[in-house]
Amino acid sequence: MEFSGYNLKIGIIGGGQLGKMMTQEAKKMGFYVTILDPTPNSPAGQLADEQLVGGFHDRNKIKELVERCDVTTYDIEDIDAVALKELVEAGHLIHPSPQILEVIQDKWKQKEVLARSGIPIARYRKVEEGALAAAVEEFGFPVVQKACRGGYDGRGVFVIRTRDDTGRALKVESFLEEFVDIEKELAVMVARSAAGEIKCHPVVEMAFDEAANICDMVVAPAEVAQKIQDESRQIAVAVVESLGGAGIFGIEMFLDKAGNVLVNEIAPRPHNSGHYTIEACVTSQFEQHIRAIMGLPLGSTELLTPAVMINILGGEGYEGRAMFQGIRETLQIPGAALHLYGKRITRPFRKMGHVTVVDKEVENALEKAQRIKTLLRVVSEEA
Repeated sequence: MEFSGYNLKIGIIGGGQLGKMMTQEAKKMGFYVTILDPTPNSPAGQLADEQLVGGFHDRNKIKELVERCDVTTYDIEDIDAVALKELVEAGHLIHPSPQILEVIQDKWKQKEVLARSGIPIARYRKVEEGALAAAVEEFGFPVVQKACRGGYDGRGVFVIRTRDDTGRALKVESFLEEFVDIEKELAVMVARSAAGEIKCHPVVEMAFDEAANICDMVVAPAEVAQKIQDESRQIAVAVVESLGGAGIFGIEMFLDKAGNVLVNEIAPRPHNSGHYTIEACVTSQFEQHIRAIMGLPLGSTELLTPAVMINILGGEGYEGRAMFQGIRETLQIPGAALHLYGKRITRPFRKMGHVTVVDKEVENALEKAQRIKTLLRVVSEEA
């Protein structure tokens, strides 16, 4: 596709925070943006040129969006991929491709594709109906049960530690995965253009909120040996090459206590672990995604400064119209950049925003981020 500036239109399926930050970058570059989301005045819809109100499985609305736009992308995986495939067959551009989306939507298919491509992953096996107990015994305890579809932000994952736990296991199509003795959880953002150009952002470390099993903090760069950084990037590139397609991909990985790097999951879109790139890198993950899907040269991924990103999560015990406490105190901290997503309703552990702290020394950034975690809270008017 030949770049011709302002007359090009981008459609984004999904109006959440990822769609919002994609929209910000697309508008900087002069593109017209249309959002499809079921929530009127969604976070992305607040900034876009227009929003279509409709569900992610509403074929008519998906068709309307795609037919209006030169290129369509998405910020969520729970979409009607079959409808997207039909639209591609009719000549429309959708990135990453619906075929990739179909693989990502089913974690079992993800595992199979990664295994066939020789990507290092944890041992796994499908759970046949009524055969969970036998499969668990084969693996031994503990073992991780994962839903094939629908899991995100800690959902769809259950750790089976004893025989008694099997009675509380997930009651959906699932597979078992070896319980990895984790040293660190790592991530790499990898962008690929339609022409095959590939660029990686730095390797980062993710920390998780244990109560919600949701990403709580990201440290850039990851404090691991250069050998591990190089291996992680090589593996992440191999994953994206095995998929093909255009766009940015978040590759989540485990570093186990034996020093092995294993791929955990793939996101075919900007990812929570890449938010730090807005302040800390030459090219953010969101700008890189827009460049990739629009056929433009990929930007530099150089890390300009160490950074720590913390998620602003809805407080436990609060649900309703959101109120933010500690914003003034947070913004008094040097190097802190606040991002609120425009979500009016909070609930426990909902991602309401994030803060990125930059500093010449990663230890100082960590100290400031920990201070912000004690200052910044999301509560509700109704509590």
